[in-house]
Amino acid sequence: MQDEYRTVARAGTHETEVNRSRFLCALAPAATEREAQDFVAAIRKEHADATHNCWAYVVGADASVQKASDDGEPGGTAGVPMLQMLLRREMRYVVAVVTRYYGGVKLGAGGLIRAYGGAVGEALDTLGTVTRRRFRLATVTVDHQRAGKVQNDLRATGREVRDVRYGEAVTIEIGLPDADVDIFRAWLADATAGTASLELGGEAYGDA
Repeated sequence: MQDEYRTVARAGTHETEVNRSRFLCALAPAATEREAQDFVAAIRKEHADATHNCWAYVVGADASVQKASDDGEPGGTAGVPMLQMLLRREMRYVVAVVTRYYGGVKLGAGGLIRAYGGAVGEALDTLGTVTRRRFRLATVTVDHQRAGKVQNDLRATGREVRDVRYGEAVTIEIGLPDADVDIFRAWLADATAGTASLELGGEAYGDA
């Protein structure tokens, strides 16, 4: 697994105009290829009257799925530059659709490449990006007496508390970078006089 990846901070749309043609770039996070395809379908439906709805997406922290479409523009002038912009910015789990409303002036191949790639770049700048880092999921089990202090200490040190469950004991699910596991284990033993347990689970990604 990759240690970290970048994706778009939120879904949204940014509009630019090039020689009277309107270019609307819609961006969204996409956890799976199906999500990306559904987003493309929704934008195509919303802008069914547009001249073109070109798209590109990258899914997988290692960019294992990459697809693009020119949707009727000359081959390689729309979807590919959009995809290249996403990859150049090291974006993952993201889908982009650029809707073009033709304004009457032909842009030529070079102009189209700049317009479609540029629309994605400007949208990324406007909507912002976030870095997600790989974490080890870990479960802390602690008695009720010490649970409140442990939770407060976790949050005070910037640890991400993902879930808290109350039963005979309190279980707190957190995310830990692999490099911090041994340090955290020692801290937990010290903070709870050795009464808490730490169980390591699978891996996931969270905000860096």
